[in-house]
Amino acid sequence: MTDIPMPALSPTMEEGILAKWLVKVGDSVRSGDLIAEIETDKATMEVEAVDEGVIEALLVAEGTEGVKVNTPIARLSGENSPVVTAPAPSPVPASAPVVTSPAAPVEKTMIPKGSQRILASPLARRLAAERGLDLATLTGSGPHGRIIRVDVEAAATAPGPAKVASPSPTPAPAPAASLSQLGYTEDSYTLVPLDGMRRTVARRLTESARDIPHFPLTIDVEIDALLAARSRINSLLEPRGIKVSVNDLVIKAAALALKQVPEANASFTPEGIALHRHADISMAVAVDGGLITPILRKAELKGLAEIALEAKDLAERARSRKLKPEEFQGGTFSISNLGMFGIRQFGSIINPPQGAILSVGAGEARAVVRDGQVIIRTLMTVTLTCDHRAIDGAIGARWLAAFRALIEDPVTMIV
Repeated sequence: MTDIPMPALSPTMEEGILAKWLVKVGDSVRSGDLIAEIETDKATMEVEAVDEGVIEALLVAEGTEGVKVNTPIARLSGENSPVVTAPAPSPVPASAPVVTSPAAPVEKTMIPKGSQRILASPLARRLAAERGLDLATLTGSGPHGRIIRVDVEAAATAPGPAKVASPSPTPAPAPAASLSQLGYTEDSYTLVPLDGMRRTVARRLTESARDIPHFPLTIDVEIDALLAARSRINSLLEPRGIKVSVNDLVIKAAALALKQVPEANASFTPEGIALHRHADISMAVAVDGGLITPILRKAELKGLAEIALEAKDLAERARSRKLKPEEFQGGTFSISNLGMFGIRQFGSIINPPQGAILSVGAGEARAVVRDGQVIIRTLMTVTLTCDHRAIDGAIGARWLAAFRALIEDPVTMIV
């Protein structure tokens, strides 16, 4: 008998909810059979078995929350160790980095005769190489002693030369004072438990705000011509049941501006600045329990009708947590729009490893001075937050100038 571990369905997943079993004790399973639905911090995904055998026991009940990655969730009979994995992601360009979950099969490589096989996930191997760590000095905590991401990260943060990943966890920081210690009575508030998504969002945004040297650049753009163009575009698309939003136009303009100023379509890495070949735009979508950023790939190559349809579909599936990992991982630039809530101006926290995020406020009528005369124009305030390691002020300013030109003369988006 062999235990089936809780799989890591994304690089950031640390725990999940076993939402539903699709098998029962006594069932025979083969490679490719769906065995469970797992709810991660981002989506609900069906999980496949890639080995065969008979389900001897279900070790975790349906609906159990906070199941840690690699925790045994079921027991399978058979000679071979089973591997549980998510559905295969869509193909990615050859130049893109390949990220494999810790629960994926160990890759087959040529091992010199007489050498010892080091069991490690591809992600762990890449991280170890980036940090200059020797995998042979680490102790794996994954299945069958396999070295996984957490082992590399533990070794990287351990004091002194890393020889073996620290067997004991790093001491947790002192807990913050409870509300009762701060003078609040228990009957004065309702405590909403943190779900996996909210915990992950809190951790990642804390790390981003703390670790990334960032700065904001803010401008006002006139959108009267944009609103007129949108009205005309929607009248033409109405027979097809398509409606283009201001945000769709902002996405298109941002993507084209990234092609005009490619230095702004960048990510900082320890090896150098990665300049992305396409504008893969992540759009912030508020969902129950947090925020998710589905991606419009190669947005610079798509027409407004295609962007409108795709953005609507991604937002709907994001809210129902039906996105695939490749649909919300790997964007190059983010857009957060709070204009529909009447927010005039705000700044966003960078979504690493992306180098910038654009915050879009509400369009509103304001008085402006032209040739000594006060006139009324519809203005929209936008703020570009940049990772100063990858994008300096001059690059950010040039990108905003390109973005403004496209927004204020929308015909240039289609010529």
